[in-house]
Amino acid sequence: MNICSFFGSVLSHLIAIVLFISWSVPGAAESQDINSSAIKAFKISAGSLQDALNQFIQQSNINLSFDSAVLQGKMSFGLTGEYEAKQALDRLLENSGLQATKQGDGYTINTLSTSSMTEPIVTLPSIKVTASNTNRYAAVSTNTATKTNTLLRDVPQAISVVTSDLIKDQSIRSIADAVRYVPGVGVSQGEGNRDALVFRGNRSTGDFFTDGIRDDVEYYRDLYNIERIEVLKGANGMIFGRGGSGGVVNRVTKEANWNPVNEFIFQGGSFNQKRMTADVGYVINDVAAVRLNALYEDAGSFRDGVNMERLGVSPTVTIKPTHRTKIVVNMERFHDDRTADRGITSVIGRTGQVTGPVDVNRSQFFGDPRRSHADVDVLAFNSLIEHKFDTGFTLQNRTNYAQYDKFYQNVFANSGLNLSTGQLTLGAYNNTTDRENVFNQTNLLYSLNTGPITHTLLAGIEVGRQETHNRRETGLFNNNLANTSIPVFLDNPTTNLPITFRNRDVGGDLDALNRSIVNVTSLYIQDQIEIIPQLQAIVGVRYDLFEVDFRQKNGPRDHLKTKDDLIAPRFGLIYKPFEPISFYASYSQAFVPRAGDQLTALNVTIETLKPEKFTTMETGVKWDIRPDLSVTGAVYQLDRTNVINSVVGGQTFLTKGQKTEGVEVTLTGQLAPNWSVMGGYAFQHGEITSDILGIARKGATVAELPRHTFSLWSRYDFTPRIGVAFGVIHRDNMFASLTNRVNLPDFTRVDAALFAQFTKHFRGQINIENLLDTKYFAAAHNDFNITPGSPIAVRASLIAGF
Repeated sequence: MNICSFFGSVLSHLIAIVLFISWSVPGAAESQDINSSAIKAFKISAGSLQDALNQFIQQSNINLSFDSAVLQGKMSFGLTGEYEAKQALDRLLENSGLQATKQGDGYTINTLSTSSMTEPIVTLPSIKVTASNTNRYAAVSTNTATKTNTLLRDVPQAISVVTSDLIKDQSIRSIADAVRYVPGVGVSQGEGNRDALVFRGNRSTGDFFTDGIRDDVEYYRDLYNIERIEVLKGANGMIFGRGGSGGVVNRVTKEANWNPVNEFIFQGGSFNQKRMTADVGYVINDVAAVRLNALYEDAGSFRDGVNMERLGVSPTVTIKPTHRTKIVVNMERFHDDRTADRGITSVIGRTGQVTGPVDVNRSQFFGDPRRSHADVDVLAFNSLIEHKFDTGFTLQNRTNYAQYDKFYQNVFANSGLNLSTGQLTLGAYNNTTDRENVFNQTNLLYSLNTGPITHTLLAGIEVGRQETHNRRETGLFNNNLANTSIPVFLDNPTTNLPITFRNRDVGGDLDALNRSIVNVTSLYIQDQIEIIPQLQAIVGVRYDLFEVDFRQKNGPRDHLKTKDDLIAPRFGLIYKPFEPISFYASYSQAFVPRAGDQLTALNVTIETLKPEKFTTMETGVKWDIRPDLSVTGAVYQLDRTNVINSVVGGQTFLTKGQKTEGVEVTLTGQLAPNWSVMGGYAFQHGEITSDILGIARKGATVAELPRHTFSLWSRYDFTPRIGVAFGVIHRDNMFASLTNRVNLPDFTRVDAALFAQFTKHFRGQINIENLLDTKYFAAAHNDFNITPGSPIAVRASLIAGF
C-alpha cells in the first residue's frame, strides 16, 4: 500500500465528512460570523486570582491595573477558550466581589460599587435548578503533550483523555481498565505480573509516566490517587525522551488544592472483591493545603486459586508562598501482592496451520497458583516547584525519586497441547528486580510576539540515573538439572512436584544475574508558533545522551558500556479554517535504548544494546462540535526498526523492522446535557518488514494487532438522581505472536452500570462487566500464554462525600 495515497484518500474523506457536517449541523460554522480581531484564545489555569490576571495580561497584551492587596486570598476557576477581553475578565472575576471597568486603553480591577448593592430588589420568578453533567467526559486542554497548557485541538497528534468522572463511572481500577474504550490501544498479558499495553501494534511495558516523569518499573499500577489519564499516541521522543515509542500513558496525580474534598468509596462484588479508598483534602490557610489518598483492596478472581491484595497511601502538600510561586510535594507508598497468572495454552497444530486456545473452562489454571505469585513494594517521592517571573518567564522543576522492590515467580504452560498425546509441558522460573530511579526535569517557558507572529517557547533539561539489580532463577522439577519442564495431561494441567529454583550457568544455559546503571542527560527546545490565527506550527527537537553500564555477574561475565547520542525531532502544522475545527499533520521520532527491564529479557550483546527507532507520520482532524463535545480522526504510519519481539518460552528475537498503518476516530463529550459518551473506532494493519529465521517470514502480521476495533460507552441520566450506562467493546481476531500460528477469535462484549444519588452526601452505583456473559480471550503474551476474559461480574459501590 502506498502510504501517500493511503493518507490522501482517507484524509480527503475525513475533510469531506467534516465539511458536510459543518454545513448540516446548526451552529457548526457560526463562529465564522464573529469578529475574530476582538477575540483571543485564553489558556489560564485555576489558582490564585492574581496569578490568573497576570496570565491574562501575558496572553491578551491588554493593560490591566489592580491592587495586589485587594486580590489577596481570592481564587479563580481559570479560563480556556476564545473570548473577548471584557468577557474573559468577567469570567475570571466570578464570585470574587470584584469587577473590571474600562480605563484608557485597558481595564482596572476594583470592588463592586456600593450603588449596585443599593439598587431596588427585583423578585424574579422561581427557577428550578438541576444538576448538570457538563464536560463529564470531555477534556479541553493538556499540559503533557507539549509541556505547555495547550488546547487539545491545537496538538498535532491523537490524544485520548480518561477523565475523573469516567474513571468513577466505569469503576476503573487499573491501566488495563482505563484503555478499554481508547481506540488504537490494546492490552497485553504482561506475564501476569505487570502492565503491558499495545500502542498501534507496539507492545510496551515501559512507556508509563506520572505527571510527565518516567515511572519505569514493571508492576500493576492502581488509580486511587489519579485525577485523569492521558493516552498520547505515536512517537513522542521530543517530549518524553527514552520511550514515547508507539504511544505513552501519563497519569496526572491528585494534587492538594483549595477545594476541600472528603470522599470515601466502599466497593464489593463478584469473586469476593472488597475495596476501600479515601480522598481527603484540607485547606490550612491561604498559603498551604494538604491532601491524602489511601487504598486497600482484597479480591479473588474467576480464575482458580488466583487472588490479589494491595495497599496504597499518598499524601500531598501544596504551598503557595507568593501568588507567583507554587510548591507541591508528594509521597507514595504502594504494595501489591497477587497470583501471577499466565492464563491457558493453545493447541499445537501442524507447521503452517493456524490454531487457537484450548477448549477448557476459563477458570482452569495451568501450573500451580500456590507457587505463582508476584509482589512489589514502591516508595516514591515527587516534587514540583513553579515560579512565574515579572518578566513573563515561567520556571518549572520536577524531581522524582523512587525505589522499587519487585519479585515474581510462576509455574506455567510453556508449550501447547499435543493432540496426539493429550499432553502439554509446564515450566517454572522466578525473577527479582531491585531498582532505584532519580529523574530531574527543568523547564523554562516564555511567550513573545515577533510582529504579528506569536511564539510560546519551551527550553528544558532532564537528567536521570537508574540502577537495576536483576536475578532470574529457573525452576528444576524434583531438583533435577535436566528437568526444566514436565509433561502434564490437559484434564489436570497442574503439578505438586517439588521445585528448586536456581540461577543457572551450565551447558550454555544462562540465567540473568545482572547489574545495569543508566545515565541520561537530555536537552530540548520547542516553539509553538501562531503564524496567523488560522495557522499554527509546532517545531521541536530533543538531544539525549544515553549511557549504559551493563555487567553480567555470571557466564562470560561481560562488562558492556554503550553511549548513544540521540536526536528526536518533532514537526507539526495545525490549520483552522474556522475556530472549532483544526486539521493537522505531523512528523515525529523516538528512540528506545535498551535499559531497565529490556536488559532482563535478553542475552545482552553490543548488537542488542542498539536502540530501537520509531518514526510516525500522522495527519488528522479535530472538531469541537460544542465546548463539551469533540470528535477526532487520525491517519498514521508508524515505522519501527531494530525491534525486540517475544515469541515463546521467554525467548526474544531481533527484527529489522515492522510497519503499522491505521485510522482512528474518537468521540468524547455530551450529546445532550444528560447524555455522555466516550469511544471510537480503529482500523490497524501491521507487518514485519524482514524475515526472522525459523520464526516468521517477511509480511507476517504484527502480534496482538486486531484489524478492527470498536468501543462506545454511553451514560444517560433520566433525572438528577438516576442514571444508567451501557458499553460495547468489539475486537477483531488477532494473532498471539509473530509466528501467526495461534489466532485469538473476535468478540463483542457488553458492559452496564446503574447510578443513584441517594442524598446530598451519598450516592451509589452498580457496574456489570460482560453483561451477556460472552466467552472471549482478553490478552496474550505469546502462543502458549493466553488470558481468558472474565465471565459476568458485578461490583457495587457506595460513595460518601462530605
